[in-house]
Amino acid sequence: MTSAAVPTRPIGNRPGLVLVVVCLCQLMVVLDMTVVNVALPSIRHDLGFHTADLQWVVNAYTLTFGGLLLLGGRLADLFGQRRTALVGLAVFGLTSLAGGLAQDPAQLVTARALQGVAGALLLPVSLTVITTTFPEGPLRHRAIAIWGAVAGAGGAVGVLLGGVLTEYLDWRWVLFVNVPIAILAIPLALASIHDIARHERGRLDVLGAVLITASVSLLVYAVVRTDRYGWASGHTIGLLALASVLLLAFLLVEARLASRPLVRLGIFASRSLSVGSVIVFLIALAQFGAFYFASLYLQGVLGLSPVKTGLAFVPFSLGTVVGSIVGARIARSRGPWLPVTGGLVLAAIGIGWFSGISPDGSFVGDILGPSLVASIGLGACLVANTAAATTGVSHAEAGLASGVLNSARQIGGSIGLAVLVTIAESVTRHHTGPATAAVNAGYARGFLVSGFLLAVGAVVAATLLPRRAPASVDALVDEGSGRETPADLEAALE
Repeated sequence: MTSAAVPTRPIGNRPGLVLVVVCLCQLMVVLDMTVVNVALPSIRHDLGFHTADLQWVVNAYTLTFGGLLLLGGRLADLFGQRRTALVGLAVFGLTSLAGGLAQDPAQLVTARALQGVAGALLLPVSLTVITTTFPEGPLRHRAIAIWGAVAGAGGAVGVLLGGVLTEYLDWRWVLFVNVPIAILAIPLALASIHDIARHERGRLDVLGAVLITASVSLLVYAVVRTDRYGWASGHTIGLLALASVLLLAFLLVEARLASRPLVRLGIFASRSLSVGSVIVFLIALAQFGAFYFASLYLQGVLGLSPVKTGLAFVPFSLGTVVGSIVGARIARSRGPWLPVTGGLVLAAIGIGWFSGISPDGSFVGDILGPSLVASIGLGACLVANTAAATTGVSHAEAGLASGVLNSARQIGGSIGLAVLVTIAESVTRHHTGPATAAVNAGYARGFLVSGFLLAVGAVVAATLLPRRAPASVDALVDEGSGRETPADLEAALE
């Protein structure tokens, strides 16, 4: 894609430390998406939540996080990645502390909403720092593989950690756990992250920011409330229509009215970013729901405790790490087509395999095999797809590209979870067998549809991704330029 001259980042001699910081940012955000779920019953009992309102402990975070991801990514471009990361870490730590100290439902929901704001800053900036620190090619693939492994493992570890903290300490520790991570990450970010040089001061497209944030927030809100209002209800249709109108207004502003648009629409001319975003969207459509069904099956059908449920996700975490490493290695030598397409095929097989779950099943018989196959596939395709999607994106728009990718994932996940839950509940409602068998049948159908969505993603990847590894467009500089050579970065990642 065309862009202005690419600025360089004077990152000193600490690329390894930069990677540690972005992985800590990633870990905080991913942990917070899952660690709270296991603690919900304890939170309801302690703070006196009404059953219908308890979901807002999750939805408040989802709403602000999903609505602000695109804006968060752009803020990193306009006002500096270092500043954005520091603000995000500080706010995340403080709101986690406030949430852990909450004395009533309103305080906790407010803290969770503000956590989502901080997460919308941290997740895009973590990928942005990688793409502006490590040159395209093997070095970036390796860095993204490590970053992706943290993301994959963090989700499953969050379930385990949430169970352990809730069962042996107190539910408040599922929020307090973020505080020491933030305290560790802030000085490391100060020491390692430096902003790229800019010739002009960035200005925020306020109208565009308001329109896209409102549009995405309304979309996410409409989707998460389908648990109460049906898909065909006037409430849901009205909100979706309003979200669409706001999106069209945003596109008009960016294309015709904004002198410095929040989103340069020409960025979507980048085939790598556009295809990568579609693939991320399809993966999230399937993955969020599958993860949700697996957790409910383990606790509600097999009757496992929160800690045992968390332990059951450990093989998934390990498989994701293995898949990330293998996928990155294949992508470095042969390009993204094979690991993305092959990974999606494996993921589709693994998630589809889950549809064979039984009310009388077991971890070994119903969970272990599908977990390993699906996790290796997901790890391989997500890392390779992220590396491919950011190829050719200028440093000046790295935050925007990261925001696009993460928005596609979050929106896809929110829509996918709501749709798959609706499908599962419909199957359960019309099942004529015992209650446990009916619930099991609903989960099984949800897994089957998730596998189909991943298969669609495999077709998209096989059709649209390039089959050869793209040449790196990053200029290589020598030691006298003030930026590391590839050999320096290679050594730091070893």
